[in-house]
Amino acid sequence: MTRYVRLWRELLGLSARRLPVLTAVMAGALILNTIVPAAAALALRATVDASVRHSVRAAVTGAVGVGLVYCLTIVLGNTIGMMRILLVERIGLTELDSGIIAGIYGIEGLGHLERTDYLDRVTVLRNAAWGVMDSAWGAIQSLSSAAQLGLTLLLLGSVSPWLLLLLAFAAAPLWFDQRGRLGVARAETDSAEEFRLQRHLFEMATSAAAGKEIRVTGSAAALAARQAAAWDSAIARRARAQVVAALWRTLGWLVFAAGFAGGLGLVVYRAAHGHGTIGDVVLTITVANSLRTAVYATVTRSTETAGYRRLLDPFLWLRSYAERERAHPHATRPAPDRLSSGISLSDLSYTYPGRSRPAVSGVTVRLPAGSVVAIVGEYGSGKTTLVKLLCKFYRPSSGAILIDGDDLGSLDTADWRLRLSAAFQDFGRYHTTFREVVGLGDVASLNGHASADAHRAIMRSVRAADAVELVEGLPDGLSTQLGSELGGIELSEGQWQKTALARACMRPAPVLFVLDEPTASLDAPSEHAIFAHYMARAQAIGREAGAITIIISHRFSTVAGADLILVMDSGRVIESGSHDSLLALGGRYAELHGIQAAAYAP
Repeated sequence: MTRYVRLWRELLGLSARRLPVLTAVMAGALILNTIVPAAAALALRATVDASVRHSVRAAVTGAVGVGLVYCLTIVLGNTIGMMRILLVERIGLTELDSGIIAGIYGIEGLGHLERTDYLDRVTVLRNAAWGVMDSAWGAIQSLSSAAQLGLTLLLLGSVSPWLLLLLAFAAAPLWFDQRGRLGVARAETDSAEEFRLQRHLFEMATSAAAGKEIRVTGSAAALAARQAAAWDSAIARRARAQVVAALWRTLGWLVFAAGFAGGLGLVVYRAAHGHGTIGDVVLTITVANSLRTAVYATVTRSTETAGYRRLLDPFLWLRSYAERERAHPHATRPAPDRLSSGISLSDLSYTYPGRSRPAVSGVTVRLPAGSVVAIVGEYGSGKTTLVKLLCKFYRPSSGAILIDGDDLGSLDTADWRLRLSAAFQDFGRYHTTFREVVGLGDVASLNGHASADAHRAIMRSVRAADAVELVEGLPDGLSTQLGSELGGIELSEGQWQKTALARACMRPAPVLFVLDEPTASLDAPSEHAIFAHYMARAQAIGREAGAITIIISHRFSTVAGADLILVMDSGRVIESGSHDSLLALGGRYAELHGIQAAAYAP
């Protein structure tokens, strides 16, 4: 609970700083709403007593006061509801949603995005971060309702101290409901992975990309059955928790009902024996009736606030995880603008969490400045993992990566990545205009240039990716909206890959240029044209910045012109050298090259 209170204090402070007027109006309305029911009951008692004394003025004044108080109750209720929605949407959606995204991308590596415990919590918070902010105002309203309940009990106590025992009975629904809510929150977190699975299967079954294969294979029924099974499993677990919570809630209200009936019996007994005035009897009936409403409001709001544990716990867990990651010593050494000697890998190894077998093991090799380096090997040999280590997506399990003699771990990560350009095999398909899709490759640079300069930079990248014909075929050229889901046009796989290649060329002089299966979706003529462009570009940036270009490809025809070829198998570099020297060696490279050459022979 201490963690929640600290978070709520932080969120309310954020609300006061961002929206001071709305926050002040909300606070004032809550304070007034706390005391209005008690004021209404006192005014009603005064009105009845004045009527009994035949004091017309006092009775009329009291009646007017009762009417005004009840009108104020309606106004305050509407104001609180409206202000809460405004504050939650403005802070929850604009601040917390973006904060969660920033937390995900603020962590240097990619390991957290491959952990199920991390993804389970992100799943719970997906489109629900507003609830974290709403929990803060829910807690304040719970306190307001509790204070209102306290005033109600004090008024009852002024009639008979025995009625104060209703406080204990009023607490029963809170305690019992809390027990049930704990089970509900636990069930939602435990079933998050199944929820994520069924969502993935649903999105895959309804997407155009997967639709072709699903129809040809006739796997729609099997996928639907798996999606339904995952959904049923997740819902069944949550439904059981909801049923148990309902039983706990019912038991709590039964306890309160017994105490409430006893209290009303006591009031009737005292009234029958001449204790108190008629106004006291009316006060007791009015307050006793409002007590039920006050208890219900307190229980409901406290329950609502307690229910937000299903969001608060994942939110705090994610924030704590990000803080632990950021607690690692932050490297501040600037990355070099150019390479003079190159990149050296020294006994480099990396093992994915939860795996026993290293993805990269004992790699020791030097990549000379200004060179074109090709990495080949069968699927699963460690090629992409090696590149990810060079991009600082993972921290090596052992060994080191030296950039001109400096450990990569000592270089500022953001600064190092500003010196990189990359086109990965699992490239992004951004649904925006073609200009922005390409321009995302160097946002910082484009922001500082006039529109004409930015246009020239984008077209230079388009030419480098051999995508001029693609742009000319778009209905609105660079301004064409991509993505059919947003009313744009859908590109073919090869066209999407060309946009990714153009995006990778936006930075004019990177020190490390990575092409991970850059032409896997392209035909042979396009592949040949693009590699002609890229080899020329690699030589140019090699001369200008000592840049190293790394190409991962399964097509040996594309790597023959590389200065250095690394052959990987089971995470190790088993051969290295030029194309000719590796063929002469007669080892694994020569074997794979021969197999592929025979496959493509006429």
